[in-house]
Amino acid sequence: MSLPESRLMNRRRAVSILALAYPMGVTMGRGAVSEGSKLLSAAELRRLMPSLGAQPRNRLLPVLNDSTQGGKIPSSEVEAIASLEHVSVDQLMLDLLPIAQLRSLAPLSQYHVGAVVRGTSGSLYLGANLEVPGEMLGFSVHAEQSAVANAFMHDEHGLTSIAITAAPCGHCRQFLNELSNAPDLKLIIKGRDPTELSALLPAAFGPGELRVTERVFRSRKVGLDLVGGSSGDLASLALRAAAKSYAPYTRAHSGVALIASTSTVYAGSYLENAAFNPSLSPLQSALVGLAMAYEDPARIASVVLVELESAPISQMSATKAVLDGLAPAARLRRVTARLRQ
Repeated sequence: MSLPESRLMNRRRAVSILALAYPMGVTMGRGAVSEGSKLLSAAELRRLMPSLGAQPRNRLLPVLNDSTQGGKIPSSEVEAIASLEHVSVDQLMLDLLPIAQLRSLAPLSQYHVGAVVRGTSGSLYLGANLEVPGEMLGFSVHAEQSAVANAFMHDEHGLTSIAITAAPCGHCRQFLNELSNAPDLKLIIKGRDPTELSALLPAAFGPGELRVTERVFRSRKVGLDLVGGSSGDLASLALRAAAKSYAPYTRAHSGVALIASTSTVYAGSYLENAAFNPSLSPLQSALVGLAMAYEDPARIASVVLVELESAPISQMSATKAVLDGLAPAARLRRVTARLRQ
């Protein structure tokens, strides 16, 4: 006897969510990051970065396990570890790629990609690909997007280089082209000589073609006020994320704040792209922070989306679709804002 369609879909979704919660690379075996501890063990760090000496390993491990850092390695630690190890920062970024891959959530492809970007401050930011079971592939977050969003949400001012486990796809090359220094951005690809984005994206189409002077990390915050006044802490944090969002093409500033099982709040800003499709929704940006903290997206409890009341586009339908695939029990609330006069 076959199951009714509704029960079959619920069963498929449950299996997909379980696969997302425990992807390949983040298993429950010895030495791995577990749902209970969410800590990387010294033994696992030695396995993933075998060339790293004891002293730099002892410096790096607490940073990687510090949930307040959220996949950020401060510049002071980067310099200290590279000096102790007698390696360049480029090499350190490559060595960190297996650590970034641990954050990958890839139940659909089982293809785990890691990325590490270097900010102009000298800090490093991890990123990994994130996939949404049961929903269109366009809702996926690529590792390069993840690392850029991680740096953006940490209030970094720009990027100088990115290390990745494989050559970036066209989608990501276009996404990276939104940076002010895009042509000169150094790409450090595992197993290849370093190159620049301009070599992989000739005759690029970018903000200039649309007469836009703003760039990611270089745009100004906008003044926003919630319609109807205060609407709770999550709404206030989502409003702050919306105010710093990068939306030069639609001016549809939006932001998300969500809370999951640990009661930690993760915020995300909307990041637009001249080619439109590589744009990153505010929920996708917030999910990056969640993944960097090894949180289970299936346990997202509450989400607040803040967007302009008169915006030409809305993030509501996409936000709901992604939540349906990841955390169907999560409460989603939309709050509108208007530009401050």
